[in-house]
Amino acid sequence: MVIHFPQKTVSNRQSINQRVSVSFNYEVYFTKNLFDLRNPTLAQVITADGETKPKKIVAVVDAGLLQFQPALLQQLAAYTKFYAETLNLAVEPIIVPGGEAAKNDCGLVEQIHQIVNTAGLCRHSYLLAIGGGAVLDLVGYAAATAHRGIRLIRIPTTVLAQNDSGVGVKNGINAFGKKNFLGTFAPPYAVINDSAFLTTLDERDWRSGIAEALKVALIKDADFFDFIHTQSSALVHREMESMQQLIYRCAQLHLEHIAKSGDAFEMGSSRPLDFGHWAAHKLEHLTNYSLRHGEAVAIGIALDSTYSYLLGMLCLSDLQKILNTLNALGFTLYVPELAEQLSHPEHPDCLFRGLTEFREHLGGKLTLTLLQGIGKGVEVHEVDLSLYKQAILQLQVFFKSQ
Repeated sequence: MVIHFPQKTVSNRQSINQRVSVSFNYEVYFTKNLFDLRNPTLAQVITADGETKPKKIVAVVDAGLLQFQPALLQQLAAYTKFYAETLNLAVEPIIVPGGEAAKNDCGLVEQIHQIVNTAGLCRHSYLLAIGGGAVLDLVGYAAATAHRGIRLIRIPTTVLAQNDSGVGVKNGINAFGKKNFLGTFAPPYAVINDSAFLTTLDERDWRSGIAEALKVALIKDADFFDFIHTQSSALVHREMESMQQLIYRCAQLHLEHIAKSGDAFEMGSSRPLDFGHWAAHKLEHLTNYSLRHGEAVAIGIALDSTYSYLLGMLCLSDLQKILNTLNALGFTLYVPELAEQLSHPEHPDCLFRGLTEFREHLGGKLTLTLLQGIGKGVEVHEVDLSLYKQAILQLQVFFKSQ
């Protein structure tokens, strides 16, 4: 008997077309005092899959957080003991450095992998990432690459992580002097935002996350920008109600973009949510990460907004409102490393090398988001470096005038 298989042939080439649709669902929860024994949120999240036996969990904790939350490890131990029918803390929590140090040491990924192996975690086990955005990125990368994916619960503890990096689908670490060179697209199992963690943030970390809210407001929601503008004094004075509204709306806009952009895993060359980030990523590296990510993003926003104005896309009054809002929030919009780009533009590691790295990271075609107005982002595919240099000079003048 002869079986004839259907074939698709083009110029002596055979192919089978495969199309797979995968749906990802995860919740972002907002609560307070997550590890209070009277707060069942974490236990309920872990039992949401319907399985009844206790789940193995390994917690990875930001060392910087412990300086301000010294009782956290004891609270976590007491919590898992209280909810022992649900939670099985497999090993003592892993303590890792906070900030970019977490992403600059690839040995930390191996350390987490080793503990996943020795603790006998499986794909239905959980890694808890408790800390700032860099620690969440690190743990997310380790979780996505162990067993091809262990369930990850992010517990962001900074404004930046709660409204931006912690709610998305990206994980990664730095390599070869480049931000997020190694990484994955892997959604978390859940995200739990605990507002109590924000009360002990220092001023820089409190402020840094506001930059990401400004970013998404500028490209997507003029009303949200006006909220930040009018609430700038309240935010500077750490009024929690204003900050919680900012975090919720920023997270909501990020999640809507991921779900509805049609390119959640960035298969194309467009990444509008990285408005201001091409310069920010490079400035972090050029300053040896003395700039917080949010601080660098604020400078990147100022630079790209000024460039948008010089291109004739953004009116002067909108530019002034953006710069004044950033300034009112306490951001420094100029650092010496920007001046160095003007005096040594031929340096192989200059700021404008960030444009090439941004293009390489995205997929080969340069795509930047600029502004046609507040709340109106637009994509461009080429830049005028002479205008960017003028933008740097204008930021220098603005900085000196303050």
